[in-house]
Amino acid sequence: MAKPKTQFVCQNCGTVHNRWAGKCDGCGEWNTIVEEDPMGGIGGGPGRAPKKGRAVALTTLSGETERAPRIHTGISELDRATGGGFVRGSAVLIGGDPGIGKSTLLMQAAAALSRRGHRIIYVSGEEAVAQVRLRAQRLDAANTEVLLAAETNVEDILATISEGKRPDLVIIDSIQTLWSDTADSAPGTVTQVRTGVQAMIRFAKQTGAAMVLVGHVTKEGQIAGPRVVEHMVDAVLYFEGDRGHHYRILRTVKNRFGPTDEIGVFEMSDKGLREVSNPSELFLGERNAKAPGAAVFAGMEGTRPVLVEVQALVAPTSLGTPRRAVVGWDSSRLSMILAVLEAHCGVRLGQHDVYLNVAGGYRISEPAADLAVASALVSSLAGLALPADCVYFGEISLSGAVRPVSQTAQRLKEAEKLGFAGAMLPAASAEVPKGTGGRWTEIDDLPDLVARIAGSSARLRQAPEDD
Repeated sequence: MAKPKTQFVCQNCGTVHNRWAGKCDGCGEWNTIVEEDPMGGIGGGPGRAPKKGRAVALTTLSGETERAPRIHTGISELDRATGGGFVRGSAVLIGGDPGIGKSTLLMQAAAALSRRGHRIIYVSGEEAVAQVRLRAQRLDAANTEVLLAAETNVEDILATISEGKRPDLVIIDSIQTLWSDTADSAPGTVTQVRTGVQAMIRFAKQTGAAMVLVGHVTKEGQIAGPRVVEHMVDAVLYFEGDRGHHYRILRTVKNRFGPTDEIGVFEMSDKGLREVSNPSELFLGERNAKAPGAAVFAGMEGTRPVLVEVQALVAPTSLGTPRRAVVGWDSSRLSMILAVLEAHCGVRLGQHDVYLNVAGGYRISEPAADLAVASALVSSLAGLALPADCVYFGEISLSGAVRPVSQTAQRLKEAEKLGFAGAMLPAASAEVPKGTGGRWTEIDDLPDLVARIAGSSARLRQAPEDD
C-alpha cells in the first residue's frame, strides 16, 4: 500500500515545504508551518472528486443598491474612522500597541451605544470581570447596561452571545486569547486565531450583529497572527500614538463600507479619551514661529486636511559619517531629498548631521511633504526662520521638479481657516481657488524654492541696515 503523501504549508504566506521546519523560508516567520493533506479539495485525486455544484443566478452591475445599515456610536471621531458607524453584520479588527488605549476606546463606545438603547456584549479574555469594572468606573461607564463576560473558549462565547435577544455589538478583547476545542494547539497560535476569527465572523454574518475584534501587534507594528485574518474582516483599524504625547490616532487601513486612510484623533486624559475635532490646532499648539528649520505642512488624511509642523536641524558633524535621524517620516525619502538638494541646488549637506522630526509625534506617509521637508532643511542650514503664515506641500522628483498633489483646494482651505495667508505649492496644481485673499506662490522646481528662501534671507539681513 502506497504511503499517503503530506505537505507542509505556511499559514502566513502559503509557501509549501517538503518537511516541517521551525522557520518559513518564504516569509521568515516562526512556527507557522502546519501539515496538510494535499489530496483534499478540487483536483485531490481518485476517490475524492468534489460533488457537482449548483448554478447561481447572475445579475448585472446596474440596479438598485441599499446603503449598509449602521450603528452610530455618537463618538464623532470613531464614526468618522469607521465610515459613519459600525455596519450591522460586519467584523472590525482593531490593532495597536499594548497600553495605547484600545480597551478604553471600546469601553467608551460600548457605554455610548448602551445609553442609546443598543444591546452590547463585552467579552474580555485578558482581564477579569473586576478589572474591567474598575476601568468602567474610571470612564463613567459603570452605570450603563453593557453586558460583561470573561471567557476565552470560542464555543462558550458563541453559546453565551446566542442566548436571548440578538446583540447589536459584540466586542472580543482580544483574538489572541481565544481557543477552540476543534483546533489542537495552544491559544495565540495561527490555527487557533484563524479558527476563532472564522467562528466570530460566521456569527456576525448569520445574525447581523456587529463584531469588533481586538488584535495584538508585533514589534514591527503589524497585527499579529496570520495575514488572512485581515482579509477575512470587513475593516481594519490601527490605534496609533506615542506614550510621550497625549494624543491618539485611529487610522483606517481597510474598509469595505467606507473610505480608507481616514483618521480619528483623540486626546488621552485621566477620564479616558476625548475627541479632538480640529487636529491641526493640536499639532500646531506649541509652535515657535521664529525658530529656523520649521515648516508647516498641509497634509491630507483620507478626506480630512491636517496641518502639522515639520522640524529640521542641520548641524556640522564631528564624525566621519554624518548622522541622519528621522522621527515621523520615511528615512529613505529624506536621503532622496538630501541627494536632490545637493545634485540640483548645490546645497552641501555631506558634512552636516541632519535631524528631522514631525511635531507632536505625528507620522506622515504621503509624498506631498517633500516640499515642506526641503524648506525646513534649507531654512535650518541658512539659519533663517520661514514665514510664519505660510504652508508648504508638493512632491519632489529626482530631477528636482516639484510635482502637483491631489486635493489642493482642501489643503488651502484648511490653511486659510487657521490663519495662514500664504502657501508654496507646485506650479501645475489643479483646483487652486481663485479670488481669495491668500498669497499662493507656485514653485516650478527645487532650485526655485531655494532661491526664494535665500532671497528672503538677504532681504531680512538688509532690513536692519536700512533702518
